Amino acid sequence: MKLFLDTAIVSDIVDRYNTGLISGITTNPTLIKKSGRDPWEVYTDIVELGIEDLSIEVMGDDSKELVRNAMSAHGNYGNVATIKLPCTIEGIKACGYLSKIGIRVNMTLVFSTSQAILCALAGATYISPFIGRMDDNSLTGLSLIADICDVYKKQDVTTKVLAASVRDVQSVGRAFEFGAHICTVPPKVFDEMSKHVLTDKGLEQFQKDFES
Repeated sequence: MKLFLDTAIVSDIVDRYNTGLISGITTNPTLIKKSGRDPWEVYTDIVELGIEDLSIEVMGDDSKELVRNAMSAHGNYGNVATIKLPCTIEGIKACGYLSKIGIRVNMTLVFSTSQAILCALAGATYISPFIGRMDDNSLTGLSLIADICDVYKKQDVTTKVLAASVRDVQSVGRAFEFGAHICTVPPKVFDEMSKHVLTDKGLEQFQKDFES
């Protein structure tokens, strides 16, 4: 069970990573755009924090271009880089090549069990089902997590399920309950995970009793 942080804002990473609870960082082109910075500057700053697993999404019109851009990212950041590829047939083909030469791959935009099966056959390190986006489209994202984890367990698959597009604390717990190996969460969700109104009330009472 691991937590990744889903952000490209370096200042959002520092304190949360220093808790010792964050095992990796996931980014995507949208998060990079929101940062307002050059992607390679962002990746370099994240790596310099000591992050050991950074998902870097590459783009390309076909598998050859995806592999070429993946090799460039891996060349810059070595084994820290996990290459994010889209769950298309070209992305899956690129995954197969990269996996065979020992480069970690995170297959993203996974929305079905059949896609998850193909990614596993291609040797993906991680797959990222987008549970929040499924919920937005009247589908049940957490049910997909359960279905994929069930198939992977029965087939003894080594690919890890990385629950993505996680919008709230409850979804983190349920994703792990249904078998996800990793959840990548926005900074806000990570911060909320340690909070509970009854904890606050109990602590307030303990403090009063301690001081009386």
